[in-house]
Amino acid sequence: MQTGTLLDREHCVRAVRSKDARFDGWFFTAVLTTRIYCRPSCPAVPPKPENMTFHPSAAACQQAGFRACKRCRPDTSPGSPEWNRRADLVARAMRLIADGVVDREGVPGLAARLGYSTRQVERQLLAELGAGPLALARAQRAQTARMLIETTALPMADIAFAAGFSSIRGFNDTVREIFALSPSELRARVPATGTGTPGVLSLRLPFRAPLNPSNLFGHLAATAVPGVEEWRDGAYRRTLRLPYGHGIVALAPRPDHIACRLTLSDLRDLTVAISRCRRLLDLDADPVAVDERLRADPLLAPLVGQGPGRRVPRTVDEAEFAVRAVLGQQVSTAAARTHAARLVTAHGTPLDDPEGGLTHLFPSPEALAAVDPESLAMPRTRRATLTTLVRLLADGGVRLGVDTDWAEARARLLALPGFGPWTVDVIAMRALGDPDAFLPTDLGIRRAARELGLPSTPAALTARAESWRPWRAYAAQYLWATDSHPINFLPA
Repeated sequence: MQTGTLLDREHCVRAVRSKDARFDGWFFTAVLTTRIYCRPSCPAVPPKPENMTFHPSAAACQQAGFRACKRCRPDTSPGSPEWNRRADLVARAMRLIADGVVDREGVPGLAARLGYSTRQVERQLLAELGAGPLALARAQRAQTARMLIETTALPMADIAFAAGFSSIRGFNDTVREIFALSPSELRARVPATGTGTPGVLSLRLPFRAPLNPSNLFGHLAATAVPGVEEWRDGAYRRTLRLPYGHGIVALAPRPDHIACRLTLSDLRDLTVAISRCRRLLDLDADPVAVDERLRADPLLAPLVGQGPGRRVPRTVDEAEFAVRAVLGQQVSTAAARTHAARLVTAHGTPLDDPEGGLTHLFPSPEALAAVDPESLAMPRTRRATLTTLVRLLADGGVRLGVDTDWAEARARLLALPGFGPWTVDVIAMRALGDPDAFLPTDLGIRRAARELGLPSTPAALTARAESWRPWRAYAAQYLWATDSHPINFLPA
């Protein structure tokens, strides 16, 4: 649909006329006669093609003077899958903006994290998205504000604060400009649903259908570290380490959304908490494009047909996942959870869970770097691997954040003692979010490949998997799903 900085007009018109929800978030339709912008699947009668213009972001529509449609609510579309499948400057910038970096550190902070000048960042974002970082962050603040206005009973001043606005006036002006309604008018349009549990925010996280929750939530539940994570009453719950404080989230699959309950120690962390939960569950993926590519392999096609829409379970904390990947080398899932639970009890940050069950934040790299290696109950070689990793994570020698260059991170990890291809690729898949990461040495994947009639040796399987690019991480989910023990921890 999108090529470089241009949108294919013919394809966009066709998507709007067919009200194709697959393209929600990929682009936005601005109507010249009404000065309103919509998602492609807007249920309203499509405008005449000559009255349509197309923009790659909501921020670009807003900068051009268009207001959000009150019927299709384009601000609630899933995010573009482009930013989770690419590792170039624009994609990394978009992930950082979603993580609230512009609100916390400004455009200079964004540029410094990316290693470019502010001018270069602004120029590239403007070229591809039609808006600079400030406009993109403003659109995100407006989206967060609307969600809170319509789904919570929070006072407007608290909403402005939580959404990242620096003043009530800026909040009021932005909401009125983008939605053509004041904050109080927006709230009045939504039927009252009660105040819910005090201090708990109940939100709906949209996704592109289909979504198969079995591997996603099954994996998170099976690998949950006691004290940090749990599966309870049909929801995955875990603690969150956030820029201004901490939080607890409960995520539960629903037919057309993910139910999200958040408890935050500081409301300023709302945007980043939502962003990390979306990344954890891979909610901005394009399952139709993924499954279409994988179905082209006749041996994978039956797996895709049986359970389409599998996602790659990721993480809310890249450093935490890297530590857990090392703890899981050469041991079972149960043993890996036990090792991690010991670290959590000894070195994690305690917190109170109003619902009980969760007790700690996972220990930070800085906390683990200060631990006496001799106190770690694990083989000496793995102890050396872990201590080297946490020291480099703590001092910045290895970076695994949303702004990380995937190739650079892989190279740095491979250079560390005890880091082989399996460990590096599982971190690339789950922590960095590389949709093409693949683990041809994994026992579960090789066993599934053999049973399907695919090559089972690493070299031959890698060659066959070339046709699955750029979605090999998703192929791995389908292969793992055939195994009665789908979660495997192998040598580095």
